[in-house]
Amino acid sequence: MYNGGMAGLTFWSPNVNVFRDPRWGRGQETPGEDPVVAGKYAASYVRGLQGNNGFRLKVAACCKHYTAYDLDNWNGMDRFHFNARVSKQDLEDTFNVPFKSCVVEGKVASVMCSYNQVNGKPTCADPYLLKNTIRGEWRLNGYIVSDCDSVGVLYENQHYTATPEEAAAATIRAGLDLDCGPFLAIHTENAVKGGLLNEEDVNMALANTITVQMRLGLFDGEPSAQPFGNLGPRDVCTPAHQQLALQAAHQGIVLLQNRGRTLPLSRTHRTVAVIGPNADVTVTMIGNYAGVACGYTTPLQGISRYAKTIHQSGCIDVACKGNQQFGIAEAAASQADATVLVMGLDQSIEAEFRDRQDLLLPGYQQELISRVAMASRGPTILVLMSGGPVDVLFAKNDPRIGAILWAGYPGQAGGAAIADVLFGTANPGIFLLDIIYIPRLILTLKTADAPPSLLFQVGSFR
Repeated sequence: MYNGGMAGLTFWSPNVNVFRDPRWGRGQETPGEDPVVAGKYAASYVRGLQGNNGFRLKVAACCKHYTAYDLDNWNGMDRFHFNARVSKQDLEDTFNVPFKSCVVEGKVASVMCSYNQVNGKPTCADPYLLKNTIRGEWRLNGYIVSDCDSVGVLYENQHYTATPEEAAAATIRAGLDLDCGPFLAIHTENAVKGGLLNEEDVNMALANTITVQMRLGLFDGEPSAQPFGNLGPRDVCTPAHQQLALQAAHQGIVLLQNRGRTLPLSRTHRTVAVIGPNADVTVTMIGNYAGVACGYTTPLQGISRYAKTIHQSGCIDVACKGNQQFGIAEAAASQADATVLVMGLDQSIEAEFRDRQDLLLPGYQQELISRVAMASRGPTILVLMSGGPVDVLFAKNDPRIGAILWAGYPGQAGGAAIADVLFGTANPGIFLLDIIYIPRLILTLKTADAPPSLLFQVGSFR
């Protein structure tokens, strides 16, 4: 589990795609919509993983998914067939900025190309994107890897080449070094025998990959004797690490509204109704592509450290397909000195291969929020858990909702951090990763290779 005493770890992380479409299910993995912020994040993330030991790598990081990728499965279009039509300026000024920072500033050991096409070419078979830009212009010292099975995708789904051997040859000639999947292992030999590919191209791909293995110490003998070989289970979940998780959660929470100094709550709020489908969740707080948490503090548990609590979920889950439990939630709010609604999304709503149709809260969540706020005896605070933005204009305009917090997916200590911010023992952060949009108009684009797009009027949460 902890790879104690081992060497050669490769982390296919971070995801530094620009979060251009707020409905994208994987936006939660990214540093947001700002290319400059994403670039700074990318370089810092890579340096943190790889260490600063010169040639030797602590682990090999991988910046993904290159490039112009922010659609998984939306309205009949999926990432295996999507063709992102991007101008050279937008590619240079927006989508490629974080990847350039990864390579030039972070000195990342690898870059992963994406499933989609860019202007009609699969990214993993485009020599301009791979050989010319990543390796030529940015001077990558490492390997370029495909997203899993994406070489097979460009042949089988996109029909970019007539034969699998041509697909293998096209990707390796373009600058791909490693295939996440069996496609190149099966078809590269025949591509060479058929004259589609030179052995020199294969040798170069092997050299780029093996060099990273050397930097990881795979050829240096006993792993435990290497510079990072003494790391083990005792180095995981230390008190310092758990304190850092709490600190990160504090900084990730953003106060969107605080009407009439609703927050912080005080000790006079002796009883707090904690309501909502995310009020007592654990795994929801760590989002997707997460490791095993050291332990969890749910919002309910965190608030219970400050006050007596009355808990009602209101909905069975975040889909909130019925209002049968709303009455008991309203009753709880009417008995408490303050009410905290913990609402939002989870991986059943937004995830890899699960894009959203709109930015609204699912099901009857809006009705639950409004009804509980009306019934609440004391101040009402709305806490949102989500990776992407949600439209809460109704709550912003509801005078009965005193404060709104966005918590993202705050990690294992998220519940403790939310409670600390609610009761004023910690300050929230001040920066959102994305604009919170208010949908105004849907404009359908009559094209075969692009999904409909939304026009948004920017809201006042920024």
